[in-house]
Amino acid sequence: MLKLSYDLHIHSCLSPCSDEDMTPANIVNMAKLLGLDVIAVTDHNSCRNCPAVYNYAQKNNILVIPGMELCTMEEVHVLCFFEELENAMAFDKYVYERLIKIPNNEMVFGRQEIYNEYDSKVAEEPYLLINATEISFNSLDKLMDEFKGIYVPAHVDKDSFSLLSNLGFVPMEAKFKTVEFKNKNKTEKLCKTHKYFQSCQIIINSDAHSLGQIQEPVHFINTKEKSRKEIINALTS
Repeated sequence: MLKLSYDLHIHSCLSPCSDEDMTPANIVNMAKLLGLDVIAVTDHNSCRNCPAVYNYAQKNNILVIPGMELCTMEEVHVLCFFEELENAMAFDKYVYERLIKIPNNEMVFGRQEIYNEYDSKVAEEPYLLINATEISFNSLDKLMDEFKGIYVPAHVDKDSFSLLSNLGFVPMEAKFKTVEFKNKNKTEKLCKTHKYFQSCQIIINSDAHSLGQIQEPVHFINTKEKSRKEIINALTS
């Protein structure tokens, strides 16, 4: 078994709350400098910087999992991961059609910049990406089957925009196998309170919005090989 260091919750400059120097190349280079094996860029309700990160990382021996931080209609944040980039981009289109369209005020929220694989800005997203979508939490199992992805409830220990803060419980229909915590020290207490988590794999990510927040190689996933398929398998077993 391989022991791979990871950070699967990183925001690029497409997320309005992220620093503008969170470009695809800067993220990959910082991950390489830190010694991470696997990363995922998970912008709010968008995968449109995933192709640039994906292509740049291939040249630097960093494995990239295409991803998104989806905001459901209940304002629950959920990490969505895909083995194949094309499935992530298909899901991106689906989500964008269901995003509540409010023009972005970059003076208030920040810019939303889209980059190409040469780390050059090619566009800006005009609608605010941190809004809720018209996608319910309970629809995610079916949606991920359709788009060949998986979902992981994000930062469940936070007091806002989490499964527990906004719903207060784990729905009986839920089938997720992994859950994300922000603070490792809270895992034992919440797992006692919410027994569903006891059968889940727990991951700890940075939720980085700046280069300095990307986590060092202190958390690991055990896999058979260094591949997107095996990372997805590890998160669903």
